[in-house]
Amino acid sequence: MDFNLRALLTAQGGIDHCVTEFIRITDQRLPERVFKRFCPELLTGGKTASGTPVHVQLLGSDPEMMAANAHKAASLGAPAIDLNFGCPAKTVNKSQGGAVLLQWPERIHAITRAVRQAVPAHIPVSAKMRLGFTDKALALENADALASAGIQWLTVHARTKTEGYKPPAHWQWIDKIRQHITVPVLANGEVWNEEDARQCLTQSGCSLLMIGRGLVATPDLGQRIKDANYQGQSWQHRLQLLLLLAERLEDLNDKALTDRLKQWLHYFSMQSDAIATVFQSVKREKGKAEFFAALENAISATAQRNDLQSYNYQHSGF
Repeated sequence: MDFNLRALLTAQGGIDHCVTEFIRITDQRLPERVFKRFCPELLTGGKTASGTPVHVQLLGSDPEMMAANAHKAASLGAPAIDLNFGCPAKTVNKSQGGAVLLQWPERIHAITRAVRQAVPAHIPVSAKMRLGFTDKALALENADALASAGIQWLTVHARTKTEGYKPPAHWQWIDKIRQHITVPVLANGEVWNEEDARQCLTQSGCSLLMIGRGLVATPDLGQRIKDANYQGQSWQHRLQLLLLLAERLEDLNDKALTDRLKQWLHYFSMQSDAIATVFQSVKREKGKAEFFAALENAISATAQRNDLQSYNYQHSGF
């Protein structure tokens, strides 16, 4: 997730650390401004405004360049370096980045070892992998290659590249990996609610979760998982977060702004029937004024249909 979402989501609590979008490393040492564009939190001690550490994630296949850029990120104040061996995107894989490297355990070992040697010992280096590229045959070998290269923990997305994001996630495979290596393992994939979290932890044997899309869909999911007595946010509160994002993105043109807001609304709608109704009412609006007018009307109508007290809907002049 990007800087603006990190700021809003970490402010909800329940998140121990977060990771930047991957920074693509090719054949050059990136300038300081690139790292700060992906991770503005480097200007504030490597933490979001709410105090959550932000780890810098790198993606690439050249050990020397990955090491040099990891060293640069660390020198700029990154609390930790994360290596992406999980991205399934075709454009990334075609250029020898992300999950495609899981076909060659010795290569991911070389990359990871070079990074670990280049980064000061007090700064953790972690990695994220999938269960494999086309199949799971090398899952344990890949995990061992990363662990033996010196990482401090491993996040495992419980699907192969070819399985993409299609359910189910194979959490039981994470348990095989966890038992095979000695570094801590974080479970990732298809955790959308508290019950998913419980099942994932049980089947994976892990004590820690890394959550991506589930947290975007339910911003307080971390709190819901950690505290059984926590009273979850209302659907109206989520929409107020949407308006806070709009304020952060006010310099975007109309289409870019409404596209971004509709993207988040779509994720909200996956876990909220009320917001699904709102989303259907606004998803075709492209103009900023029209979008916010439709949003306000949809919120009011949805609240009335659900026999809910009128919510104090406010925005800053959109």
